[in-house]
Amino acid sequence: QVQLVESGGGLVQPGGSLRLSCAASGLTFSSYAMSWYRQAPGKERELVATMRTYADSVKGRFTISRDNAKNTGYLEMNSLKPEDTAVYYCNLKRTPYDYWGQGTQVTVSS
Repeated sequence: QVQLVESGGGLVQPGGSLRLSCAASGLTFSSYAMSWYRQAPGKERELVATMRTYADSVKGRFTISRDNAKNTGYLEMNSLKPEDTAVYYCNLKRTPYDYWGQGTQVTVSS
C-alpha cells in the first residue's frame, strides 16, 4: 500500500522558515517524479515546485530536494509571507500512477 506522509507544517511569523518533509512508502521512491503543491482557502491547488521548476511566487525562497535513500522529499521554505499560507501537498507521479499525501498546514501570521 502506497503512503505519502507530509510533516513539518505549522504556524510561523512572516520572514520565518519551515522545512516540510514527505515520507513515502510502498513504492520505489527514486523512480517517481516529485512535486509540491499547495491550496489556500477558496483557491485552486497550485504547483509550487518540481525538481526543475518553481512557481514565480516562491522562486529564490523555496528549495525542493529529495533523499532517495530515505524515501523522503523536502521543501525548504524561507522568507515566508502571509500569502504562503496554505495546505501543502506532496505528489509522486509516474505514468499511470499519481499519488498524493494528506497535506500539512502552513500558516504564516504575526
